[in-house]
Amino acid sequence: MCNFISKNQKLFDELDRVIDVLPEIDESALIFTLKEAQGIFGYLPREVQLHIAKRLKITPAKVYGVVSFYSYFTTEPRGKYKISVCLGTVCFVKGSDKILSEFEKQLGIKAGQTSKDLLFSLDGLRCVGACGLAPVVVVNGKVYGQFKLDQVGELLDYYKSLENTTV
Repeated sequence: MCNFISKNQKLFDELDRVIDVLPEIDESALIFTLKEAQGIFGYLPREVQLHIAKRLKITPAKVYGVVSFYSYFTTEPRGKYKISVCLGTVCFVKGSDKILSEFEKQLGIKAGQTSKDLLFSLDGLRCVGACGLAPVVVVNGKVYGQFKLDQVGELLDYYKSLENTTV
């Protein structure tokens, strides 16, 4: 645990700066603090949850209860690019299940998992609410409508190419 903290001290310092400016440093700030912490660390490992509990003067069980209740929060590292395939009725009828399978095949992971290089996370969603664009794939909030099976490789190549560009 200490190794995680020492390796990530700058991130913990950033989280502390967020907590230090809260109007109330107590349980009422928990969800906001968790959201900010997940933005800083990318996920909410045990060490971060314990730190938040200590700083907000609440039990670790309370923190974990909130983290495990809300699907927004994750205790596992997530990929830089979060790919979600809509599996709602209209998208499913138009082949989104096959699209999800192709992403799984090309990434070598299953829905709900993250690639070893932490570049991609893959999930299936119940409904995006964009039925007129079915089937729909969402990457980090960007919607790709009328998505075709043969676009899976192109989309992955595009996001991989962003990692190879120098700024």
